[in-house]
Amino acid sequence: MSDSRNARVMLVTGASRGIGAEIALLAAERGWRVAVNYLRSEAAAQEVVGRIRAMGGEAVALQADVGKLPEVVRMFAQLDDALGPLDALVNNAGVLASFRIADVDEHNVADLYAANVFSAYYCAREAVRRMARSRGGKGGVIVNMSSVASRLGGLAGGSAYAGSKGAIDSFNLALAKEVGPEGIRVNTLRPGLIATDIHDVHGGIAPMQQMAKTAVPLGRDGSAREVAQAALWLAEEESSYVHGAVLDVSGGR
Repeated sequence: MSDSRNARVMLVTGASRGIGAEIALLAAERGWRVAVNYLRSEAAAQEVVGRIRAMGGEAVALQADVGKLPEVVRMFAQLDDALGPLDALVNNAGVLASFRIADVDEHNVADLYAANVFSAYYCAREAVRRMARSRGGKGGVIVNMSSVASRLGGLAGGSAYAGSKGAIDSFNLALAKEVGPEGIRVNTLRPGLIATDIHDVHGGIAPMQQMAKTAVPLGRDGSAREVAQAALWLAEEESSYVHGAVLDVSGGR
């Protein structure tokens, strides 16, 4: 595996575990040099970096709360120094929160949108400033992470989460129209029931797996690796004419 400075560079936000970690690992397997963003889980992020280096790849862990613009600006500056020009951004960071509308306050809903929506805007801003041809860039790819909750509404107490993912769907299309002429492709993944610890808020993955047997046409939950494979397809040249699309990875749900 090449560690050349000419190898493609990918930043994956929220990549210390779950889907983000699998995207980072698969990207490294395919020759990308990877920046692994994390918020608090430094040990987990360093473990992902260690696994990438063990396979002969190049990776760095970058701490930042991507829901805060100053931290995103700092992170991208660190990325520039560590790996060089960015080729692909995967806006994976996000949280799954559950609270009913009667319990909404200016903190819980704002925190959710900061993690799930504002982070995508802030990271896309910094990526576009580097990728846009009008700014001297060479183009690139942005992959956003939505959820089938954006069209299904999620579970009870999930209105804020579903709404945040609906915002990503709309952002994806608008951003694609804006930056396509700059040589930047933009697409979104919409995972369904995927076996990760994000479901701890609803009692863990076991209830989700049971639900999948009847709610998902394929009769099972998905894996983080399956989502990662779709993300890498969108990031690479095999999908060179796919732009402004939303791809469901949901077993038909």
